[in-house]
Amino acid sequence: MKVLRVRHGDAAFYAQLLMEQNAVRCLDKTLGLDAPIPLAEVAVLAPVTPSKVICAAGNFRDRLREMGRDPSDGPMLFLKPPSAVIGSGQAIVLPRASARVEAECELALVMGRACRNVAPADVPKHLFGLSCANDVTAVDLRERDETLGRAKGYDTFAPIGPWIETELGDPASLTLRLLINGQTVQTGSCADMAVGPFELVSFVSSVMTLLPGDVILAGSPARPCPLAPGDEARVEIDGVGVLINPVRAEGEAAPLQ
Repeated sequence: MKVLRVRHGDAAFYAQLLMEQNAVRCLDKTLGLDAPIPLAEVAVLAPVTPSKVICAAGNFRDRLREMGRDPSDGPMLFLKPPSAVIGSGQAIVLPRASARVEAECELALVMGRACRNVAPADVPKHLFGLSCANDVTAVDLRERDETLGRAKGYDTFAPIGPWIETELGDPASLTLRLLINGQTVQTGSCADMAVGPFELVSFVSSVMTLLPGDVILAGSPARPCPLAPGDEARVEIDGVGVLINPVRAEGEAAPLQ
């Protein structure tokens, strides 16, 4: 099932995408919206409202080699704020404080049930589904700062969408791609992960409690790509979906350095 989060009138809710009917079906029975609603009558929102977005840096072997790290190294965890999340179709905004912002295609694992110290074999019981994500990074600020908070945390730096796919099996061999203006610039397979998707969720749950709606970004292949105003960034994951975001420059005053 492809699950969207939409706004219809004054209500925001999760809905099943009915592709053949070009419509959605509300999944919140308390709203009394039983009939399919045409897509033209809803606004599609970012599919998640997480308490936290947990990211795995260096979880693809080719990326580890590119970074000069041993492929046997485990991923390093960092957090993106919920305010960085945007949906498909919304613009990635390049902050004026950064001279180089890069995009990375990633698999997003969306939690459906709270868990702590969950075993890898039990992870599917706690997952809501999978989505596409773009880990956007102000690379020059990452190199300047001692932590990743600023480089990874700008508003719009966590595009996720366009929906949550709930019926996919084991994601261990999914193929993912990043296209900029229609040209493939980054590609990889989850089979190249140092820590597989279910094992990664288990590892994260050994560190912190995962809540329903929380998102884990499972890492990126080698060769992240710089972004420029006017670009279109497209993340494709076979069987999951296609996430598309335009790129624009920040229009407001520059933030404090």
